[in-house]
Formats: sequence, C-alpha cells, structure tokens
Amino acid sequence: MHGEYKVPGGKLVVADLEVVDGALAAVRLSGDFFLEPDDALEAVDAALTGLSADADAAAIAGRVRSALPPGAVLLGFSPESVATAVRRAVGGASGWLDHDWQLVHTGPQPPQVHMALDEVLAREVAAGRRPPTLRVWEWASSAVVIGSFQSLANEVDGEAAQRLGVEVVRRISGGGAMFVEPGNTITYSLYAPASLVEGLSFTESYAFLDDWVLVALGDLGVKAWYQPINDIATEQGKIAGAAQKRLADGTVLHHVTMSYDIDAAKMLQVLRIGREKLQGKGLASAAKRVDPLRRQTGLPREEVIERMVATFRRQYGLTSSGLTDAELAAAEELVASKFATRDWIARVP
Repeated sequence: MHGEYKVPGGKLVVADLEVVDGALAAVRLSGDFFLEPDDALEAVDAALTGLSADADAAAIAGRVRSALPPGAVLLGFSPESVATAVRRAVGGASGWLDHDWQLVHTGPQPPQVHMALDEVLAREVAAGRRPPTLRVWEWASSAVVIGSFQSLANEVDGEAAQRLGVEVVRRISGGGAMFVEPGNTITYSLYAPASLVEGLSFTESYAFLDDWVLVALGDLGVKAWYQPINDIATEQGKIAGAAQKRLADGTVLHHVTMSYDIDAAKMLQVLRIGREKLQGKGLASAAKRVDPLRRQTGLPREEVIERMVATFRRQYGLTSSGLTDAELAAAEELVASKFATRDWIARVP
C-alpha cells in the first residue's frame, strides 16, 4: 500500500506498507523532508510496524512521537503528517497524478448557472462520466453568493442589492457570503473523487486541495498561507476564501473565490457585515477597493489566471476541455427547478 501527503508549505511524506492480520507491516517512510538524527527514521518505521491498521491519526502520530529520540529535529513535516500519509496508504488514497485532470474555462455565465454547474459537474465526476476537473469561472453579472446555511435576511440588504443590480444566489456549500463583480474576482472549482482526500480530515483537505495555489502565488511574488479553516491569507490580510461540499459517495466539490479588485463601498451596501469583521479580513477602510491580487502582483487578472492554471498543469497535468451540451442542459434545468426559486434562495430566511 502506498500513501502520499504533501504538507502545505512543507515537504512530501510517503508511506509504503503492508497490512497483515489487521496490523501494519513492512512500514517504510520516505520523502524530501529533513530529519535528524538519521537513525530516527528507522526507529519510526519500527514503531509503526505492528500497530493496528484501524488506528486513527492521533494514535499513529503518538506512536511516531514516542519513537523519536530526545532532541530529534523534524523540518518540513510532523508526526501528524506521517499519520496522514499512513492513513492514506491504508485507505487506498489516490494522488493528483493518478487522475487525468480536465480544465473548463468558458465565457461568462449568469450567477445562477454557476451555482448549478457546480452541482452538475460534481455529480458527473461522481458518476464517472467526467474526469476530475478544474473549472475557472467567469461572471456575467455582479452577485452576492451566500453559503448554504446562511440566513438571507441576516446576510444581504435586499433593497440595496436590487438598487445596485446585484443578484443574490445561494450555493450548495457552507461558509460565508461573498461579493463578486465581473473581472474583479478569481473563482475556481475543483471536482475530485473521494480517493484524493482519503485519510485527510476536513480541515486538512482544504489546505491540501489549494496547495498548488500557494505555489502559484509564490511564483507571482505573493507570500501566502492557509489560515484554518478555509482562508488564504498574506501579511496584508485575507485574499481568498474556500468552501466545500461532499456528495454522498464522498466526491468533493471544492471552490475558492479570490479578491482581485473589489469595490468595498458597494460590497458594504449589499452585505450586512460588521466593520470589525472586515478589518479582521484585511479591509482597513470601506471607502477603498479590495485589491490584494491586483496590487500585490501588478498583473492583469487574465495573466494571474493564466499563471495559476500553468502551475496546476505543471504539477498535476491538465487537458483543456469544455462543457458538454448535456451538462449545460442539466444546469439550466437545475436553475429552473432549484437555484432560481425562492424556496432555495430563502431556504434559511
């Protein structure tokens, strides 16, 4: 059995092992991490051998920690990351390179269609009719997107939204509200099989699925990190937020919206959100634009997207594709039956 775990911002940990009579056997850890002293690796391998294959991550990490000699130095990984790699091996996790990733980046779509496409494409991946996919969104109009469990009245000033021509939609994932305008945000979705996040906690899966973005931002000169649970931040504050939805079979919908250049004053008119919360997310003044990616990269939005996609392609492989007629038709049907209805938009009044 083989399991890999790339520590976000750190190193790769690989676990190769067997399971014999319900216990771990022939455990061999490897990776590009740093560990001193050298023989600590053998001690950890030996300590894990014989451990129950049903042991949870905490038990595995505890066994690793107890096997380390006094003064051992671990750089780029931790006992917890070893536990994750072991759990992924036992669970038969797949790696990024095990999949034929497809890119969908089409022209602008209405907000309700975007909501529907997320559900449709996640189901298509779950059914095996579509390979795992990266979809980059283009917005046809301004919108407020609220999380699946948020109160419509508490989050959105409906009169202001109508006056400013901002459509209000609800997505199928949890998390908070986001304000988007065409050309001013970068939004993408990942549709992946359950095996890709096998052995990861929900919190770990967020950082794991967006590690490539941190690499891309670093190549653009932006030092960014994951701020649990679901924010991507820099020294100047939050620049992105992620959300997830898991289908019944474990298929993952993971999507992220990044601030490129947003009119914060307009956003404040539409969103019922405290000034203190905005300041905590790096928005020092409501009169200013929220432009972390534009300001920090100095690049047009299109080039930022191109370079992000290039990073994904370089690391995991990526083939350009498009939406099928059947997928578009299914999305339109879902808009009519679900995402455009008052029952859905105000499901939490």
